[in-house]
Amino acid sequence: METSKKASALKSFLVHLVLIVLSFMCLFFFYILIVNATRSHADLQKGFSALPGKYFLTNFKSVANDGTFPMLKGIVNSLVVSSCSAALSTYFSSLTAYGLYTYQFKLRNAAFTFIMAILVMPTQVTAMGFLRLITKMGMYDTLLPLIIPSIASPAIFYFMYSYLQSSLPLSLVEAARIDGSGEFRTFNRIVLPIMKPAIAVQAIFCFVGSWNNYFVPALVLQSKNKMTVPVLIALLRGADFMSFDQGKIYMMITVAIVPIVIVYLLLSKFIIAGVTLGGVKE
Repeated sequence: METSKKASALKSFLVHLVLIVLSFMCLFFFYILIVNATRSHADLQKGFSALPGKYFLTNFKSVANDGTFPMLKGIVNSLVVSSCSAALSTYFSSLTAYGLYTYQFKLRNAAFTFIMAILVMPTQVTAMGFLRLITKMGMYDTLLPLIIPSIASPAIFYFMYSYLQSSLPLSLVEAARIDGSGEFRTFNRIVLPIMKPAIAVQAIFCFVGSWNNYFVPALVLQSKNKMTVPVLIALLRGADFMSFDQGKIYMMITVAIVPIVIVYLLLSKFIIAGVTLGGVKE
């Protein structure tokens, strides 16, 4: 009995030790980022330091008051693009997955294969054609090309389709149809609440992916007041060496990750609830 207690205590100690090490590895780089945002360019040139500096407000004011660098406008642009992309991609991908899952038609397998084929196609392959298309449509140097294409998201569609296969019984849809519910009403009132955990997960991934996206915004945006955060940070990094300020860059990166953390904190409760409900079987 005593040996069993010692073995259990040792196992618990090792588990907590591993968790502490992993937590430290994950949070250490965020800590260093925040510390560097509080140091001046001269201090950063001296090398690594784990202690915060005294230039947090100075760096923040330097970024906020820079007339050639619209930080607040860039954050607003990124919020608009990321939020709209997350909403459109999760809703329409869920709707597409619902259609392919519940309807039986001849080209069902062909449609699924076609969507999966698009999934493996790199964005860079179609970049020039995409650029010519939006230029002819008059959407060059606007935020629309960053939002509208998110309606078609094969990766999110596949995740939603797999989630429906495991969570939505077709008998529930048939019962709603028998009761006279229309397809859109069935989807919005019955299917979407069931898919809430999956939507929360994919909304986080889509928001973060859209927020960090650099390639497409750099391709279609030219005006500084329309640029997103990654493009503006790249402009800071490519500034003239004599006016290059590392403290300013670290501050901008610190500010840029705040909305991502807030979105995760708001949606994480749905993920936890989904995992808890998924473990209960009737």
